[in-house]
Amino acid sequence: MLKQALFATALVLGAAAGPAFARSAGQEASATTQMDHISVQAMGSGDPVILIPGLSSPRGVWDGVAPHLASGHRVYLVQVNGFAGDDPRGNLQPGILDGIVADLDRYIADKKIEHAAIVGHSMGGLVTLMLAKAHPGDAGRVMIVDALPFVGPIIMPGATVETLKPMAAQMRDQMKVQTADAASAKQVAATMAVTPQAQAKVAGWMAASDQRVSAQAMYEDVTTDLRPDMAKVTTPITLVYPTSDRMPAERADPFYRAQYADAPHVTYVPVADSGHFIMLDRPQAFAKALDAFLAE
Repeated sequence: MLKQALFATALVLGAAAGPAFARSAGQEASATTQMDHISVQAMGSGDPVILIPGLSSPRGVWDGVAPHLASGHRVYLVQVNGFAGDDPRGNLQPGILDGIVADLDRYIADKKIEHAAIVGHSMGGLVTLMLAKAHPGDAGRVMIVDALPFVGPIIMPGATVETLKPMAAQMRDQMKVQTADAASAKQVAATMAVTPQAQAKVAGWMAASDQRVSAQAMYEDVTTDLRPDMAKVTTPITLVYPTSDRMPAERADPFYRAQYADAPHVTYVPVADSGHFIMLDRPQAFAKALDAFLAE
């Protein structure tokens, strides 16, 4: 289920040693623009598309779609500093999510990007919603891939930011000092993806990430509640979410619709037989959903 991945990461941290992913494999990208909280690589030409990965994930999570998109779009591949082997830079201090939003807004202004389609997965989806709220002119439309305005409803009924803060702080502090190992990495990855290939990638990405950055980013994700602002987010939203034996459609559909009920413009796109990493578990279905989103 959505965001169980975050809590599995916090509670069962670990991973075997893995490679850093400073550049997406197989992609010819422009020179990296380095900022305090993120770096951005650009490729292709055409209408702009910004791709934002989730917690501890590199820009390589989009390898299955980025080359195709670049044949007709200017694609901007974001990576969070400290994830997947990158230097943490400004992300060793609190305020990571707000810093990512500020860097994205600055980058969009500096590059004179207009009416961008922005795609965010997991924590990147929350960041995308934060950007749409704070800077509504930055995005023409957004695709949110398995993310919620607030994680609380999954953790406990009636949860609020204040009730979750002590638990989230404890998990953050444990994450920062926990020793990693291959067995726990495999266990965590199994909660995030359904295919063995996808699970292996997720475990490697976790290993390459700076635990201090992942821990603080997790804490900020868990303690951010955008529900009161969703009615004001007028940017059109496409929500892509997984269904599976763990979360069958008859439960997933009403759950996700309830979380986004206050947003005025939402299109719901379920993807069957998938885990949290939809783009890895069901690449063809995800690519189809992405093409439909960009064709709107």
